[in-house]
Amino acid sequence: MHDHDLLGPWVRRFLLEHLVAERNLSRNTQASYRDTLTLLLPFISREAKVPVDRLSVRHVSQTRVRAFMEHLERNRNCATVTRNQRLAAIHSLARFIGLRSPEHLDWCSQVRSIPFRKTTKTMIVYLDRSEMAAILHAPDCRTFLGTRDHALLLFLYNSGARANEAASLQIGHLEVGTSASVRILGKGNKWRICPLWPTTAATLRPLIAGRSMDAPVFLGRTGKPMTRFGVHRIVTAYAARAAQQMDSMRGKRISPHTIRHTTAVHLLRAGVDINTIRAWLGHVSVDTTNVYAEVDLEMKARALACLDFTDLPRPKSARWCLIQTCAGRCAWTGRMRVHQKTSVECQDMPTSSKRSPIRRTRSTTTSSRGVAAASIPPPSISCSRISCSQRSNSDRQDGLRLTLTERKPEHSLVFQARGRDEDVPGEYHQGPQLRLAKGRI
Repeated sequence: MHDHDLLGPWVRRFLLEHLVAERNLSRNTQASYRDTLTLLLPFISREAKVPVDRLSVRHVSQTRVRAFMEHLERNRNCATVTRNQRLAAIHSLARFIGLRSPEHLDWCSQVRSIPFRKTTKTMIVYLDRSEMAAILHAPDCRTFLGTRDHALLLFLYNSGARANEAASLQIGHLEVGTSASVRILGKGNKWRICPLWPTTAATLRPLIAGRSMDAPVFLGRTGKPMTRFGVHRIVTAYAARAAQQMDSMRGKRISPHTIRHTTAVHLLRAGVDINTIRAWLGHVSVDTTNVYAEVDLEMKARALACLDFTDLPRPKSARWCLIQTCAGRCAWTGRMRVHQKTSVECQDMPTSSKRSPIRRTRSTTTSSRGVAAASIPPPSISCSRISCSQRSNSDRQDGLRLTLTERKPEHSLVFQARGRDEDVPGEYHQGPQLRLAKGRI
């Protein structure tokens, strides 16, 4: 085997020269690429039955790379996002070899032809003000560790910093004077400046007093610099403690990145410009920040409240009214459908008799926009009660109620129909006509 075909020298150049010297990627990105190859090389060695130090470029074939992707999901229970991240590192290695070795160009194209798997975007989890306040009040500020934890949580909420950014924060990056601010080194080795609340600055002063400028702000229990895993542990511990008092937090997975999402949503609710929030969080593109406008239900509710629905057409659903009036010697029952055209069936029923009533059917049409006028046999009016119930075509009771509100001269009665949506006024005249005014019942 020619030394040019051995995989080992290519891996060394890829990790030590390409990622570090040429592309100057962050340490976390370098560690991610390294971990991918740490998993890939032993798997290829087992599949090809070749020692790791004798693996060639051709051994990393397209078939074996696909088998490695299945191994990640099936045996290691990796999510699709992790699977795509590992595949991106393998694509980068194949491209690096293909650009510097033309004889491996065909192999490079085969490996890079393995597609990424489509993933479903998860909903962003954020906290309400009351939930965030419960987490901030969870530490016991009477102890040193409680004061440190409270300062850490308040700093994360104030700045929207990532866990790694808070762990690597140095005292020289803080300005806790008159105009308090912090300089944060984020992704891509990019600096950003965020203002600090006076409360945050006052909480951080005892932690940095009398220490050197290059010392880390947040220290662990043993006095060593805190890691991002320690930041994650502190946030999850106090979130679990606060969830015991607030039921709305029990179903949420709260991490340092959840507090970062909370900062963005609360800034958006306060009316801060979306481009300012992008710079606040250190996003490269404003498209990444726009996702917070999509998940904020409070802003969506306010936008919905600004819409005017009064001019929208009423639904043409079949709604029936059963109306009954008792008036001295006789009574009538009308069944009315409030629609474009209405037919009314009226029955004369002597109140003193239990015999079947004589049915007399009359029909009428509605005026514009659902106003119904029904001709009814003129009774001798001394009405004491008007009742009504409403049902749909399936005879489901909807609880519509007519209430007598006023007696007018010349045997006219005014009633009010109260339903689930709105009140519908109506009048009964000696004419006689029963009129339902415009409205949905």
